[in-house]
Amino acid sequence: MLLLLGRRVPLSFVHRLTTCCSSSLSTVLLSSVLIKLITRVTHSTVFVSATGQNTGTMPERRPFVRLPTDVYPVNYGLCLKPDLIDFTFEGKLEALVEVTQATNQIVMNCADIDIITASFAPQGGEEINATGFNYQNEDEKVTLSFPSALQKGSGTLKIDFVGELNDKMKGFYRSKYTTSAGEIRYAAVTQFEATDARRAFPCWDEPAIKATFDIALIVPKDRVALSNMNVIDRKPYPEDENLVEVKFATTPIMSTYLVAFVIGEYDFVESQSSDGITVRVYTPVGRAEQGKFALEVATKTLPFYKDYFNVPYPLPKIDLIAIADFAAGAMENWGLVTYRETALLIDPKNSCSSSRQWVALVVGHELAHQWFGNLVTMEWWTHLWLNEGFASWIEYLCVDHCFPEYDIWTQFVSADYTRALDLDALDSSHPIEVNVGHPSEVDEIFDAISYSKGASVIRMLHNYIGDEDFRKGMNAYLLKFQHKNASTEDLWDCLEQASGKPIAAVMSSWTKQMGFPIIEVEQEQQGDDRILKMSQKKFCASGPHNGEDCPSWMVPISICTSDDPKCTKLKVLLDRLETTITLSGIGPDQWVKINPGTVGFYRIQYSSSMLESLLPGVRDLNLQPVDRLGLQNDLFSLSRAGMISTVEVLKLMEAFVNEPNYTVWSDLSCNLGVLSSLLSHTDFHEEIQEFIRDLFTPIGLELGWDSKPGEGHLDALLRGLVLGKLGKAGHKPTLEEARRRFRDHVDGKQVLPADLRSPVYLTVLKHGDSATLDTMLKLHKQADMQEEKNRIERVLGAISAPDLIQKVLTFALSEEVRPQDTVSVIGGVAGSSKQGRKAAWKFVKDNWEELYNRYQGGFLISRLIKLTVDGFAIDKMAAEVKSFFESHPAPAAERTVQQCCENILLNAAWLKRDAEDINQYLLQRKAPPV
Repeated sequence: MLLLLGRRVPLSFVHRLTTCCSSSLSTVLLSSVLIKLITRVTHSTVFVSATGQNTGTMPERRPFVRLPTDVYPVNYGLCLKPDLIDFTFEGKLEALVEVTQATNQIVMNCADIDIITASFAPQGGEEINATGFNYQNEDEKVTLSFPSALQKGSGTLKIDFVGELNDKMKGFYRSKYTTSAGEIRYAAVTQFEATDARRAFPCWDEPAIKATFDIALIVPKDRVALSNMNVIDRKPYPEDENLVEVKFATTPIMSTYLVAFVIGEYDFVESQSSDGITVRVYTPVGRAEQGKFALEVATKTLPFYKDYFNVPYPLPKIDLIAIADFAAGAMENWGLVTYRETALLIDPKNSCSSSRQWVALVVGHELAHQWFGNLVTMEWWTHLWLNEGFASWIEYLCVDHCFPEYDIWTQFVSADYTRALDLDALDSSHPIEVNVGHPSEVDEIFDAISYSKGASVIRMLHNYIGDEDFRKGMNAYLLKFQHKNASTEDLWDCLEQASGKPIAAVMSSWTKQMGFPIIEVEQEQQGDDRILKMSQKKFCASGPHNGEDCPSWMVPISICTSDDPKCTKLKVLLDRLETTITLSGIGPDQWVKINPGTVGFYRIQYSSSMLESLLPGVRDLNLQPVDRLGLQNDLFSLSRAGMISTVEVLKLMEAFVNEPNYTVWSDLSCNLGVLSSLLSHTDFHEEIQEFIRDLFTPIGLELGWDSKPGEGHLDALLRGLVLGKLGKAGHKPTLEEARRRFRDHVDGKQVLPADLRSPVYLTVLKHGDSATLDTMLKLHKQADMQEEKNRIERVLGAISAPDLIQKVLTFALSEEVRPQDTVSVIGGVAGSSKQGRKAAWKFVKDNWEELYNRYQGGFLISRLIKLTVDGFAIDKMAAEVKSFFESHPAPAAERTVQQCCENILLNAAWLKRDAEDINQYLLQRKAPPV
C-alpha cells in the first residue's frame, strides 16, 4: 500500500536517517522504505487466550468480530456530491446485495457518516424502510433494523447519507492548495487503506468482501473529477447550472480499500504504454512538465509487469496524481494511484538525482500492486506483509530494468535489507506475519518488518528458487486467484509446485517467528580441501541468544571464493543448528566468503583467520561492492551487540579509503552517523568528527564540487553525500566553498545545481547564525516546488544555537509547513545534535496534544516518536520516555515506544562498554609515531 513516506521506518533506520543523512538520498531511500503508511485512529484492544484470560504479553487488544456473512454486496451504485466550501458531502448508495439467510438487520461499516434514510427492496418485491440505525462508533459499524425479515435472495439496499470532508488525510478528505494567483482552495480526495472507505460511504469494508462499483460524482463544472475507471458520461446537473454529473465505467470486482475519487484543479500529461493502456500523470495547474518523468517510468513499467507476470493489466487506463496533503508516500488505488507531490513530480532543472530515483521506485511499487494486491488481494490484514513486502522487492526489479545505471540492487541492501536486520534484532520486533484481529492493529505492522524484511526474504526466496520458476509460480498464483483473495500459504503452494522445492517449510521459519540467525563460520585446510563448520543461533541486538529454546531457521546459504567472487561455488540449505561442508580444490591462500551478493537474511561472524583473509578484498576492491558493504555492516552490528570491539570496526572503515561505490559510502556514512550521535554524549565528539573528515577527504578531493563530462546518476549521489558529510563534520575548505556557493545562489549570481543544494544548505546551517536561518526560511517561502521546501525542512534542524533551535521547532508547527512534513522538521532537529535532541523531545512533550490530534494516532505519530527519542543513550531517558507514554497513550505507536526504549538502553550499554576504547584509539591515531 501505501508507500510510507519513509516506508515505515525501522528504528535504526530512522536513527540513521537523522544522524547520517547529509545527502537527501538516505532520506529518500528511507522513504522508499517508508512506502506505505496508514493514518487513522487506533483503539487499544485485548488479546484473549483460549481460556478467556487476558494474556497481557502484548499491548491490550480489543475483542473484534468481522462482519456477518448473511448479507453481502454484489455491486455498489454510489453517487457523491462534495461541497468544497462547507467541507461536507451528500451521498446516495444503491447496492445490489445478496441475502444468504433470512435476517431483519444488515450490519455494515460506517464512521463519521449520518444516515438519513435506508430501505431494502427484494428483487420483484415491495420496498421495506429501515426502522432504526444503531451506530457502534467504537467498532465503526452501523446496524440497519427492518420491521420484517429480509428473505434469502437478491435485493437493492438504498441509503441516503451525509458526511464531512475532514482534514485528517484519511477517508474522503480535503486537501489545501494555492492557485497561481495566491488564492487558497481545496480539493476533495480519498485515502481508504486500510479501513477508511467507511468514512466516505456505508460499506462492507473488509478486503475479502469484493464487489463491482458504479461511481458518479456531482462536482463544480470547472473541476477535474477522477475515479478508478474511465469517464463514460458527463452532463449538466439539473438542479444547479454550476455543477456537472460525471459517471464512470463499472469497475472489476474489487475491495473497498482500493476505491478512489479526486475532485480538484489539475493539468495532465498523457501517453500510451506499448500494450495500449492510456497513462496520465495529473499535476498541479501549470506544472504538467513535472509529470513527464513519472509518465516515462509508468509507460515502461506497465509492459514490464505484464511480461513478468504474463498477465495483462486489467483496466483501460491508469492515472497517477499528485495530492498536496497526503500522509503516506503513495497509495495504489486501482487505476487511480495517489502520491505525495514529492513522490511524483520532477522538475528537470530543480530536482535532484535522489528525487528522480525515489519517484521511479514509488511508481514501480504502486504499479506492482495493480496486479499483486489489487487483482489478487490478501484475504485479511494478517497477510498485509505479502502485499507490501512483494511490492517493496519488485519495485527494485522494475527500476533495475528501467534504469540499470542506478545500481539499485546494491542500494536495496543499504536501504531495506540492513535496516530490517537492525529492527528485527530487537526483542521488541515482531514476526513478519502477525495475526491481526481488529483492523486498528494494522497500523502497528505497517513498518519496516512488513516492508523491508518482507522484501528481503522475498529476494532471498527468488534467489533460492531461480527467476524462471519464480515467474512460473507467480503467474499460476495470479491466474488462480485473480479477482479473488488469497493468503500467504496460497503463494507458497504455487511457488512450491513451480520449483519442486520445500517453499512452505523454508519460508514459514522466516515469516512466522521474529528475528533471524547469526551464522558462525570456522574453517580448516586439509590438503586441497577447505572444511567449513557452520552453526546458527538467533542474533540479538544485545548479544547472541543463549537461552534454552533457541529458535532455528531453514537458511539458504551460498558460498563463493576468491577464484570468482561473483560466482556462487556451492549452495546448501542449513536446516539444522550446525553442519560441516567440504569445498574441494581451494588452496590455502584463497579466501572463502559466505552469502555472496548479501542475499541471505542473516548476519555472519567469521573466525578471525577467515576475516583476516577477507579484509584485503575490501582494500583492493576484489570483493563485490555489495559484499564490501555487507561485511562492514555485519561487523558494525556485532560491535553494537558487544560481540566485538567498536575499535575493530573503525580499523576496518579506514580500509575503505579507495572505495569508489556510492552505496558502500552511503552505508559507511550512516554507521558513522550512528556512532557520531552516540559519541555526542561524550566529551570527545570532536575526535570522531576528525575521523570522519580524514576518511572522507580523499574521495571529496577526487570528486570535487562540479560534475564532470561522462558522470552519471551515482556520481551525483556520491558527491552530495561526501560534501554533506565533510561539511557537517566541519571540514574547513568544504565549509568555505559551501558558504561561497550559497551566497552566489541567494544573490542569484549562480544557482546551485539541485544535487548540491542539500549538502550546501546543511553545511551553512550547521555552522551558521540567525542570518543564515532567516535566509533559509526566506528560500523556503519563495520555493514553489514541494521538493525544495522539503529539502530545506529536513536540514533546518542542523542549526546549533539554542534560541534558533526553538525557532525551527516553532516553525515546524506553523502554516508554512504542510502537516505531513512537520515530523521531518522536528526529526531533523533531534538528529542533528545533543542539544537538538533534548529540545525536540521537550517540544514534543509540550505540544503533544496538538501533534497527537493532528495525526490521529496514525503512522506519522510513530515516526515522530522514533525520530525524536531514538538517539538518546542514557538509561534514565528510557524510563522517562516509557513514563510519558504511559500517561499519554498512543495506541498505534505502542510497539514503537517499546523499540525506542530498548534502543536507548542498547545505546547506553554500548557507550559504557566501548567509549573509553574508542577514545584511546582516536587519540592514538593522531599521536606522532615514537
